[in-house]
Amino acid sequence: MDFHLVPRGTDRNYTGFLTKTIVYSATLVIFLASFGLTLASIVIPKWVSYHSEKPANHYSYGLHRRCSSLTDTCESFPQREDCHGEGRYFCSMWRSVGFLMSFAVVVQAISIVTYLVILSGGKRLRENGWWFLSLMVGLSAIVQAAGMSIVAYLFDNEDRFFVGWKLDQSWVFCLISWCFSLFCAGAVIVAGKVLPSEGGYELIPEHDELDVT
Repeated sequence: MDFHLVPRGTDRNYTGFLTKTIVYSATLVIFLASFGLTLASIVIPKWVSYHSEKPANHYSYGLHRRCSSLTDTCESFPQREDCHGEGRYFCSMWRSVGFLMSFAVVVQAISIVTYLVILSGGKRLRENGWWFLSLMVGLSAIVQAAGMSIVAYLFDNEDRFFVGWKLDQSWVFCLISWCFSLFCAGAVIVAGKVLPSEGGYELIPEHDELDVT
């Protein structure tokens, strides 16, 4: 018996403008921006900074570097001497933030691969892949929010950050990044649960064959 591909009936088929494919594609663009902001927050050493006019000095802490205008250089941070005595707690917490942000990058990379697999795959992946994708994207947001919160806690409670210090550019990048990720996770969940099944095709017999039977 010969078969042809024809659109499914309207009771099982959705051809509206807002489809899962569109939601996946749109949130992927936003998530790529989130990924870029995460990388920038790690690379740019400006999580916490201090600036004074007289004398003109500028200091900043990154996750892995510490910079000073007095020497016009950046050095590795935290170093071994920073992790002894009273500085041990701060050192441990700061390194934890570095680990969390690196882990967030790994999770985001997995999320991007998942996006691409779903978009390049068939209808089955688009219908069922939302739960794993939203899990990975949401996890990356939680990890970044945890790292950002630790830095904010240290900023409020560490004596080294006296009046004049401020949470700077990289901290803001991290904040925006996990907010973007959280939005993407929510949008994917809503699309997966609310949007109807996309239009597909099914095999039906040719009319000639039906007439014979």
